[in-house]
Order: sequence, then structure tokens, then C-alpha cells
Amino acid sequence: MADSIKELQKLIDDFNEVRGWESFQSPKDLALSISIEAAELLEIFQWSGADLEVKEKMEQIREELADVFIYCIRMASFLNLDISEIIKEKMILNGKKYPC
Repeated sequence: MADSIKELQKLIDDFNEVRGWESFQSPKDLALSISIEAAELLEIFQWSGADLEVKEKMEQIREELADVFIYCIRMASFLNLDISEIIKEKMILNGKKYPC
């Protein structure tokens, strides 16, 4: 199974390519999909109180979180962005914005 970001990116890109989905994807559509999947993740917790115990919902959480990651990785690939690089850059900015 894929375990590096680059391997995951290739796995997702290949999946999309084999199905011919590239023509249906744009940065706008991928951003919308990220938001929709994030909302589906949030929906798991709707009307459920504090949810300190999520054992019964773990499978749903895993699936929706995976969907969010897949669309994020696909968008980065579509835009030729290096995921490791942009996360490291953002963490530096976060460190400046929120110093210890």
C-alpha cells in the first residue's frame, strides 16, 4: 500500500486518469468537493452533543476524512503543488503568527 505523499498522489492520479475524470475536474470543482466532503465529516457530529466517545462513528469518520484528504491531494496534484513544501511553509507562517 502507498505510504508516502508522492505515492498517495500517484495512486489518486492514476485512479482518476483510468476513469477519465480529469476533464471533469478543475480547481473550482476540487475546492467545492473538499468543502462538501468536509461538511459530510462534520455532519457525523451534528446533533450529537459533546461526542467525547466516537467509537460507533469511527468507520464513517475514517471514510469522510479519507475523502477530504483525497480531494486535497488531487487538488495539489492538479495545481502541481508539492504538498510537503506547502505544509512546511504554512507551519513556518503559523509559528510566526502563534509564537510560543
